[in-house]
Amino acid sequence: MGGLRSDPKLVTVLGRAFRCLVCDHGLFWSRQVKLSTTSASSFDLVWGNRSATGLICARCGYVHEFAGRERPALWSAKVGYPEGTES
Repeated sequence: MGGLRSDPKLVTVLGRAFRCLVCDHGLFWSRQVKLSTTSASSFDLVWGNRSATGLICARCGYVHEFAGRERPALWSAKVGYPEGTES
């Protein structure tokens, strides 16, 4: 996928293993994404919008966005999930 140079990662959200909601794949690239609003865009204030963590599925490309306080945690696919991760 263009611009995503690192290896895709395993992800946990709130201590649980996360899988793609579309294709059920378990590896993702991560990047920060801006959450745009109509009012901010119309006044050229996009820089003031909040950001979210975007997880891009390594299989289908679907983007999952997480904007809450509890952001997803990324783990090396070679090492696996940390002990105690719920499936």
